[in-house]
Amino acid sequence: ARRGGSARADERRATIDDDRDRRAMKRLFGAKKPRAPARTLEDTARTLDERAKTIEAKIAALDRELVKHREQIKRARPGAGQDAAKRRALVVLKQKKIYEQQRDQLGGQLMNVEQVAFASENAANTVETVRAMQSASKALKTQFKAKEFDLNAIDALNDDMADLLDLGEEIQETLGRSYHVPDGLDEDDLLEELDALELDMLEDESELTDGVPSYLQDEPLPEAPEEEPVVLPAAGAGEAAVPDAVRDAA
Repeated sequence: ARRGGSARADERRATIDDDRDRRAMKRLFGAKKPRAPARTLEDTARTLDERAKTIEAKIAALDRELVKHREQIKRARPGAGQDAAKRRALVVLKQKKIYEQQRDQLGGQLMNVEQVAFASENAANTVETVRAMQSASKALKTQFKAKEFDLNAIDALNDDMADLLDLGEEIQETLGRSYHVPDGLDEDDLLEELDALELDMLEDESELTDGVPSYLQDEPLPEAPEEEPVVLPAAGAGEAAVPDAVRDAA
């Protein structure tokens, strides 16, 4: 029992010593900081775009400053003053070239990040599509296992439907038959009688004039007698202008 208690005491002392050592190491070197979450492609693209916009603003400011230096060079007299203005303009121009190079680099990086983001999005969409197709395939397999999809049963159902439709047509033909038809009637005799009726109708039509029977046609009117037209005198005309026929009637 004493040996067991002594062993447990030694373990506790060892644990305490280890904790003391760890605390001392933390005070000397500092505690380990937790890792920040990895940046997403969207965050990276947003950061690059903001940096590109900042550089564009700086380039625009340098362009405005170059315009001022150009005016100063024009106004300066040839010599030391003009040379100093040119040196200042060269410094601004160098800064502009550096910013333009940085802008081009950021543009290339942004394009690469966007391409990777597009490929990643396509991959995620492909995974979702495959999962949806797998789920649909399982559902279809389960549905096709149902007894309603038995091909033999479907064929038999189609045969039954065809038989029922044929039976319905026979019933309709039976119901459409005429009642009280004499047994002695022959279809050929009826057709001959129908042809004779058509001939009679054609003969009756030939007797019509312009489609009107003779007893309904009007008798022709007599022709009007031919007479010389009466010419009336014009207003203010003398007696010589009156025709002979009118003078004789007077």
